[in-house]
Amino acid sequence: MRYPIRHLFKVQRIRLSRALGLFGMPIRLRIVPSPVLTGKHTSMRMKFQMPVIMFTLITLGALTSQATGQDPKSQIKAEIDRLTRSLREKPVTDPNYAALGSTASQALQKAGEALDSGNIYLSLEKLLQAEDFLLGARFPLEMTEAVKSGLPAFEAEWKEVSQTITAYNRELRQKEWSTAPAALRALSETAIGRATPLLEGGYGFAVSTKPSEGLFYLGQAQGEATFAQFAASLRLVRNGAPFPLRSILPELQRLQGKTNAAFQPPRSIQLHERFIALNSTLKLAQELDAQQFYAAAAYQYLEAVRHFSMLDAPVVEAARQIPLKNGIVAAQKKLAASKQDDSIAELYLQRAMAQVVHTDGSTASGDEWRSAQIILEQVLPAYFATKKPLSPIRQTSVKTVQITLVRWPYT
Repeated sequence: MRYPIRHLFKVQRIRLSRALGLFGMPIRLRIVPSPVLTGKHTSMRMKFQMPVIMFTLITLGALTSQATGQDPKSQIKAEIDRLTRSLREKPVTDPNYAALGSTASQALQKAGEALDSGNIYLSLEKLLQAEDFLLGARFPLEMTEAVKSGLPAFEAEWKEVSQTITAYNRELRQKEWSTAPAALRALSETAIGRATPLLEGGYGFAVSTKPSEGLFYLGQAQGEATFAQFAASLRLVRNGAPFPLRSILPELQRLQGKTNAAFQPPRSIQLHERFIALNSTLKLAQELDAQQFYAAAAYQYLEAVRHFSMLDAPVVEAARQIPLKNGIVAAQKKLAASKQDDSIAELYLQRAMAQVVHTDGSTASGDEWRSAQIILEQVLPAYFATKKPLSPIRQTSVKTVQITLVRWPYT
């Protein structure tokens, strides 16, 4: 069986970017042939099924609270506590992955704080980040020895994980979301939509470098899939009329055009990491839209709007900070009184308030103030625009040349 995967890149380094809330990955293209699995590899299947069993047990643990009939808030708290306890009992101490373990721990803390404050959607957003980083950090440490024998060992593991994620994807597509808040659906769809590219990208790293280089991405893919299943299991009920799901492609194309125009020196050099975050978010949103994950596409489009506005956002002076907080509170009250499901907008406003009001009393950073202002003044209007009917995409009559650039997912 031939694997048609074309993510052929080599990692130079992984850098956590706290300002952007994600990690940047400088890359170098490298062309390699697709490997072929033959019958001689099938005898190794049982040897490498243990990580898949572990993945299944993790997922079952995440879904146990559903079987016991707990309310959504209790389910989320139980999942946060489970992962926090896991990190405490088995911390990530390897120097290559310790930073990821620390990031997962911080995300879990913020998830708990958001839940305690009644911000369920923000809590779930932080929980998604924690699942991604924690499994991404742990999987390489647990599986490096298992794939040491070479690519066939990695391929056996990759195939099992791939089948599991494919099954999860199929289940989520069949889920009845009619009574669920759009934000919950958006988070679940975003997670499962990221899982497959991460899985395939991990295979590309394993082929172009060495098998152990692909394990981090397999772990991330498992973390995303685990969260997607967990979120889909929550019995949250939306308030009011449903969010009008539709393609966000016209908005994405317009924003991509503005992004391309803005990518000019010296700003393209000075703000390189911000442009990576912006383009990766646009790429993800377009992929989600193409898969008809429209709630997730809208959610990621709004994140791209935020990233684009961060390119030249002005400093929020002290005199404007209290009015900004009051503006966020007023917007939250307006959404609370709405007779429609505005949970995606609620998620962004919950994030904005958490950025400027820290539960530990610490001072918000300049970027946090700018982000909060952008959410209120740019993201919120963009959100309401997505609720309007789809506008036609203008077609150009001139001849064009299409160029396809192969790149690592979300860079």
